Amino acid sequence: MWMRGGTSKGGYFLEKDLPTDRDTRDNFLLAAMGSPDMRQIDGMGGADPLTSKVAVVQKSEREGVDVDYLFLQVVVDKPIVSDAQNCGNILAGVGPFAIERGLVAVAGAQTPVVIHMENTGQTATALVETPNEQVSYEGTANIDGVPGTASPVEIIFEGNAGATCGALLPTGNVVDMIDGIEVTLIDNGMPGVVMRAADMGITGRETREELDADTALKARIESIRLQAGPLMNLGDVSKKPIPKMTMVSPPTAGGCISTRTFIPHRCHSSIGVLGAVSVASTCLLEGSVAASMAVIPAGDQKSISIEHSIGETTIIARLNAQGAVASAGVVRTARKLFDGFLFG
Repeated sequence: MWMRGGTSKGGYFLEKDLPTDRDTRDNFLLAAMGSPDMRQIDGMGGADPLTSKVAVVQKSEREGVDVDYLFLQVVVDKPIVSDAQNCGNILAGVGPFAIERGLVAVAGAQTPVVIHMENTGQTATALVETPNEQVSYEGTANIDGVPGTASPVEIIFEGNAGATCGALLPTGNVVDMIDGIEVTLIDNGMPGVVMRAADMGITGRETREELDADTALKARIESIRLQAGPLMNLGDVSKKPIPKMTMVSPPTAGGCISTRTFIPHRCHSSIGVLGAVSVASTCLLEGSVAASMAVIPAGDQKSISIEHSIGETTIIARLNAQGAVASAGVVRTARKLFDGFLFG
């Protein structure tokens, strides 16, 4: 089944329908997407990292969990299928897909689907609208980066800290120095390197196209990323899509913070869901590179609006008694695009 999940798009497969041998599976997915080729002309990929994604779903044997979800990033221009990261946007389609495929029974007008994310060991709960005992894709929810409206899928994350890197702050420091640039290295669902846009010689208000064309900036970002990898317990990241690289600046549209994110070599048109959770957490960390410019609302439940080049993404952060993020929620939408046979 091909679905849009959040601001991404890709193929959703039942685990039993894919080859069990990893190399055979990856070769099939590369052929299915049309990689490696910048246009992905001979496959289903959309010539963009955001449209070259795969979800592999199966019924879970874990107690209290409905389905297991493995995310795979099919690199556009290289013969690489990576499971090194998670994807919160593709996650938005996992609940509807699981119900459509009969892995989860409808539980009324709204069906909770508990999802184990195999890439990181995290668990999330997706609340799927199911009136009339079937998934509804029609609704009034809208998210920036997707035209029109659709049915909301609320996703609640808990226990994200250090899911990939072993700790919220892998180095134990709120601020580290790499290539003379102050950075906050953080993992609250997605490993990220957060730095000030001004320190990188930009305003943080540039378009995606302007930043993608800035080869000098991209070289500086990649140098920092390669050095951050070992510091974040990720090892050699030269062939990995993590960590994500986010440059922050003061908000300009009434939000908490403004961002421009590389994923990792192309500028994201918006920001990933789990990347936004990590950025929101950075904003709430005293002394971080984002803290001094972030506009934080009052209260133990904080709506953190992360501005990006095509709008904003709001993260609902709930804090514990120590002021740390205990859980985070976000509203996404999803839509079934087609269902059928794919030839690899």
